[in-house]
Amino acid sequence: MIRYDFTGRVAVVTGAGGGMGLEIATLILEAGGRVVMIDLKPEPADLPGDPDQRLYAQGDLTDAAFVTETINHAAERFGRIDYLANVAGVILFGKDVSLLDIDLDVWDRVFDITLKSMVHTARAAVPHMKAAGGGAMVHFSTVQCLRGDPAPQDAYSTSKAGVGALSRSLAMQLATDGIRSNTIYPGPSQTPMQDRWDSADKVDAVADVIPLGRVGTAKDMANAALFLLSDNAGYITGIDLVVDGGLLLR
Repeated sequence: MIRYDFTGRVAVVTGAGGGMGLEIATLILEAGGRVVMIDLKPEPADLPGDPDQRLYAQGDLTDAAFVTETINHAAERFGRIDYLANVAGVILFGKDVSLLDIDLDVWDRVFDITLKSMVHTARAAVPHMKAAGGGAMVHFSTVQCLRGDPAPQDAYSTSKAGVGALSRSLAMQLATDGIRSNTIYPGPSQTPMQDRWDSADKVDAVADVIPLGRVGTAKDMANAALFLLSDNAGYITGIDLVVDGGLLLR
């Protein structure tokens, strides 16, 4: 098992109220780091670590003023910002459909939450990362944007494709500042976002098409994120890391 030491480091994690974002925040806290946790959802109970290690901000990531104020406050409280994990996203089942039929208000909402929020967080965090002498970012996309889908969610997959493009651009722009930027592409994963998998049979049906024979977990994705944020990945930037149990081999 890889063990990390994030003592003295500060991370901003979006979507930290549950699922992959919460798991990333938890692992960083357990490794001695401090975490700014941002989500629309209320603060989860029983978070690890000392309360002085974390700052939970409940609010809307599409609100640029809220994002900037939260990150600036965190930098003042903790003294620095080293990492940014953009995990937040939204799947609007039944509303996010083919571009031929989608309500464009739905399209805009998905883009605002998934992609524009990444602009807000990066613009707020990067100046503090530069002041700290460098840092690392990891952004969450999806394998769905790398393949077709017979039941399309075009706003979700297209906005998530944009996450990878922005990440690579940031990697090029910020390399000389010692700031790395990488993207994770999760495959099917059992998180609160996938509440439609409400029985073991449904989960098993998804697992049957994955070469490794199981759906992913929030911890699978968090483990990948912690590696990319850590100094162990200090020579890695601008990559697209697929974490899908082999799904794209099909």
